[in-house]
Amino acid sequence: MTLLIGDTAPDFEAETTEGRIRFHDWAGQDWVVFFSHPADFTPVCTTELGYTARLKDELSARGAKALVISIDTVEAHERWSADIERTQGAAVNFPMIADPHRKIASLYNMIHPASDPKLTVRAVYVVDPAKKIRASIVYPPNVGRNFNEIIRLIDALQLTDGHKVATPVNWQAGSDVILQPSLQDPAEIKRSFPDGYREETPYLRFVRISEPS
Repeated sequence: MTLLIGDTAPDFEAETTEGRIRFHDWAGQDWVVFFSHPADFTPVCTTELGYTARLKDELSARGAKALVISIDTVEAHERWSADIERTQGAAVNFPMIADPHRKIASLYNMIHPASDPKLTVRAVYVVDPAKKIRASIVYPPNVGRNFNEIIRLIDALQLTDGHKVATPVNWQAGSDVILQPSLQDPAEIKRSFPDGYREETPYLRFVRISEPS
């Protein structure tokens, strides 16, 4: 199954380290960073889950939370969590899904047989409160992800949801954004951006927005 941006994230039920959940109910009105890791007791995943645990306040400030899945059991997750806390200085503070039969991983296209038929790749889905997939990222099993980029991505999605803008290359929160080309009505521009904008070409117009909406 191929999931694309704009698709509804499939619902599912699963056993996790925080009990059984139904995904859509658990997500509620939050944004969700739903990501897979190849296997428990592996080095790259240990660093990723520890770092994600340290991002809990950053995610919460954006109305977001993390959910992780692998093909291992809840019991294995719980044993591994102790290693993560000891080596990374942060206890895992989000549910870890057990998917030993690969049903959810297959539903979300996290198994790539040409890469490794036994393991999930490092997939990330950003799901909004309407349960729509807003972004997806896929890394090979042997390359760690940049979770700061995922925070930046959520900032950009939330900002562009609230304003008729797009984010330029390497955008960071608080820096200039680009007016959408479809925004042409001078009265609407003035109303939306009373401090004006900087035009480099008729289609490349920059404006500063200090806070995401």
